[in-house]
Amino acid sequence: MLTKSPVPTNLLDRLTEAGLAWGEGTYARLAAPIGVAAFALYILLTAAMAWFMPDANWDMLPYLAIAEEGTYPDVQALHDYAYGTVRDGVSAGEYKTLTDDSGGFRSHMAGNAVDFHSLLGMYRIKFLYAEILSTMSAVMSPVDAMRAVSVLSVLLFGAIALLWLHAEGALALAPVTGAMLIMAEFGDAARAATPDLLCSALFLGGLFAYVRGREVAPAILLFLAFMARPDNIVFLAIFAVLLVAFRQKAWGALAGFAASLVAYFAISHWAQHPGWWPHLWFSSIEQHYNMNGFDPPFSGVAYLRAFAASLVRAVSLNSWVGVSVLALAGWYAASRAGFRLDRRAGILFAALVLGVLAKFTVFPIHDTRIYFPNLIPPFLLLAGPFMALWGSIKGRRAAVLHIVPGDRS
Repeated sequence: MLTKSPVPTNLLDRLTEAGLAWGEGTYARLAAPIGVAAFALYILLTAAMAWFMPDANWDMLPYLAIAEEGTYPDVQALHDYAYGTVRDGVSAGEYKTLTDDSGGFRSHMAGNAVDFHSLLGMYRIKFLYAEILSTMSAVMSPVDAMRAVSVLSVLLFGAIALLWLHAEGALALAPVTGAMLIMAEFGDAARAATPDLLCSALFLGGLFAYVRGREVAPAILLFLAFMARPDNIVFLAIFAVLLVAFRQKAWGALAGFAASLVAYFAISHWAQHPGWWPHLWFSSIEQHYNMNGFDPPFSGVAYLRAFAASLVRAVSLNSWVGVSVLALAGWYAASRAGFRLDRRAGILFAALVLGVLAKFTVFPIHDTRIYFPNLIPPFLLLAGPFMALWGSIKGRRAAVLHIVPGDRS
């Protein structure tokens, strides 16, 4: 049973209680500016880390290659360009890690231009990222261009998140949003030379525009997010189905899906993508050295093994499952307290959660970065209901503490 705390009897206890009361009152008055300052500091530190402490991952090599295929049509020349550019842009130790794994996959690709080139179809479909790298490489080194894209994506993502919180009157929850970003491995995504965070920033902008009732902006931004990572077609398809099923007017989001669907088939053909099953085999079952003509027969047993292995890794090594469950718990708590999402936001929340489940089912891979675009928007959707819940709790506390003097006559 909860009881009232005893009255402090010594000077230290009284000073401590007074200090805590002062801190609580000050934060209650300045929650919004303190929240914005803390969140902005975290975003700036993450952007600095993306520039000064980037992660030298192997995917840098094929991404740099697809960005300059037009300049180096010869397979060997393109291979030399990609490896030479990375060698000049990272430390000697990092380059050795990327190119020498004692005769394994990385060692083989470092010495075989034809096999390396056969993998590019799986990267070429990230069309927007390749085009941005190609354009920026004209004014800076290609490796620096990768870092610059990551930095700009971090800043854009942070700015949109703050705008969303401001629109919901929930800037006081900015530190909580920062904590969710940490849990969702935002820093790792920022340090990686991949299109994941660029996609996430564009995706967040499109969803914010949808929530605010815009139409043109969601169509453009959701399509651009798809062009950065075409696997976003899974979410867009689920979102479109829910919008139609619940008769929610949102032609911008539907137009973004329609354009993405047409582009998906066109880009897949142009990029010479190996197909869903060969790509899944390469990513989740066994790395294949040459993807030209690689077309293994579908195996339900192999798929289930890949699914189970990825699920175990996701639960034990990654955070996206836990973050998704936490979002569902927050939605349930707010709903039980009587603070529900409106129809427009509720449809989006359902699409985001189902999108994560569908993406993992279609292409079971454990990395959090694959699901990151869907992880933070649910918490931003819940910001408004939680601020309303907080306000109701404060109101009830004030009513309980208000004492009306009795009649002493």
